[in-house]
Amino acid sequence: MNTAHVTESQNELGAFIYYIWSLFISLSWICVLLNACQSQEEHDDKPNIVLLMVDDLGIGDLGCYGNDTMRTPNIDRLAREGVQLNHNIAAASMCTPSRAAFLTGRYPIRSGMVSSIVDRVIITLGAPAGLPHNETTFAALLKKQGYSTAVIGKWHEGLNCQSRHDQCHHPYHYGFDYFYGMPFTLIDPCWQDPSRDTELAIENKIWFCVQLVAIAALTLTLAKLSGLISLPWSLILSMILFIFLLGYFWFSSYTSPLYWDCLLMREHDITEQPMKAERAGSIMVKEAISFMERHREGPFLLVFSFLHVHVPLPTTTEFIGTSKYGLYGDNVQEMDSMVGKILSAIDDFGLRNHTLVYFTSDHGGHLEARVGHSQRGGWNGIYKGGKGMAGWEGGIRVPGLIRWPGRLPAGKMIEEPTSLMDVFPTLAAMSGGMVPQDRVIDGRNLMPLLQGEVQRSEHEFLFHYCGAFLHAVRWHPKDSEAVWKVHYVTPVFQPLGAGACYETIYCRCSGNLVTYHDPPLLFDITRDPSESTPLTQDTEPLFDVVIQTVANAVKEHKKSILPVQQQLTELNYDNPWLKPCCGVFPFCLCDTERSTSAVEA
Repeated sequence: MNTAHVTESQNELGAFIYYIWSLFISLSWICVLLNACQSQEEHDDKPNIVLLMVDDLGIGDLGCYGNDTMRTPNIDRLAREGVQLNHNIAAASMCTPSRAAFLTGRYPIRSGMVSSIVDRVIITLGAPAGLPHNETTFAALLKKQGYSTAVIGKWHEGLNCQSRHDQCHHPYHYGFDYFYGMPFTLIDPCWQDPSRDTELAIENKIWFCVQLVAIAALTLTLAKLSGLISLPWSLILSMILFIFLLGYFWFSSYTSPLYWDCLLMREHDITEQPMKAERAGSIMVKEAISFMERHREGPFLLVFSFLHVHVPLPTTTEFIGTSKYGLYGDNVQEMDSMVGKILSAIDDFGLRNHTLVYFTSDHGGHLEARVGHSQRGGWNGIYKGGKGMAGWEGGIRVPGLIRWPGRLPAGKMIEEPTSLMDVFPTLAAMSGGMVPQDRVIDGRNLMPLLQGEVQRSEHEFLFHYCGAFLHAVRWHPKDSEAVWKVHYVTPVFQPLGAGACYETIYCRCSGNLVTYHDPPLLFDITRDPSESTPLTQDTEPLFDVVIQTVANAVKEHKKSILPVQQQLTELNYDNPWLKPCCGVFPFCLCDTERSTSAVEA
């Protein structure tokens, strides 16, 4: 009886332990599932982000902005499926400062990415100028929020500081995990004349010959010192002198930036020097798709910075002759096809509903880019001026298309003033990050406006700089539909009667080639978007009120500008010892992309 009782008690204890263990396992699985759901919810709250920035694209070049003769079906589809910003403004009308503002959400005057002289962009890879390290980019902010980050394409925010190897301004220092592209920008020599192919081939062989002569000189020196052979020292010295002379003359002959500025990098390594510009775009698209595939579990940030549509407009034979507008139109349509490939990849990876796509240009089209009577720059539609003109609308009015299925309405158009600087605080809000509190952030979070929670832009004033000089100010009163534009300085177009600065290629910011207006010119952009007829005290009752209000805003704005080193004034000079080299200096020639392509084939 006692034995049976003991056995029964043991069975009850075993059943109880089994029950507790089962309960523990169940609760553990519930916790795992809850954590997984929570992680998924957190991930769902952090969309993938793809930012597409075209170089020198005119707002009038796109079908969605009124062009009915240029074929841009992929960009137009992006507009139909998302929100279109019709009053989107770049913070500068030149590449380097505009991109600095885009990355940091701050006017370039604050970071020092401006110039008080003629050159307003980084002029060469030999310049130590670059985005200061104390600036925070949206990539650095998103990286802290768990994002994988990449910039593919054009950088143009500097590279080296003290040596050709330090890469102090490499994208890695600004929050990007991966970089493939051009650290500089396209310039005319980058798409060389086909007759230079023979020259490049010969120079590649010369480096091989130099190595043979160097090995021979070293071998003969060692043999003579060891007594194995007897020959005059003059012969060995002549060989060494020959190597130095060849290197000197080779280096001196490299007057073309093709060798020093037109190159491609993957991470820290040079892959092409000089680059094959016509194939660079397609390789960059493959790199972008590969990055998205590697990080499809997300979240990721991809900044795809097109080399298109900047001169010299390198275009593949597939697209040459496909447009009605010569080489420029061909290049635009090739760029559109690249946009289509990136959007298709997003769909193929099942990321469409979980990816925000933003499309824009760094500034307006380059009106002065011409070869004879052939236009090689963009069309800015109804807007006056173009690239390099900081005040006129054509230099700073840029496309703005934002798609995020399920979160942003499709087909919506917004006429309120927005800025490229808004990307920074918008991404901060979307990712759960916080903008830096120790500095002025000039951008504004766009999400309430995009989602219809508010109807008015947070930008009451926008300031338009030409280098370090304030040229114009935009005022959108909170109680009015008007958008006033006050011009203090405007460029002098040349020749007389022209609509751009054809004699100087780029308009100037100060000096004899600008006009200083007192009283300032005044326009209402909502009534006169082409800025064709200045308002006066006789034609506009609010003239004095507007001029005074904007003048007061300028005073307050200037109080917030702290003195910093002007990178593009003080550090924007050519130092040949800072120029990157993929071989033994000065024999800098390589093409690893060719071997990679051969392996893939």
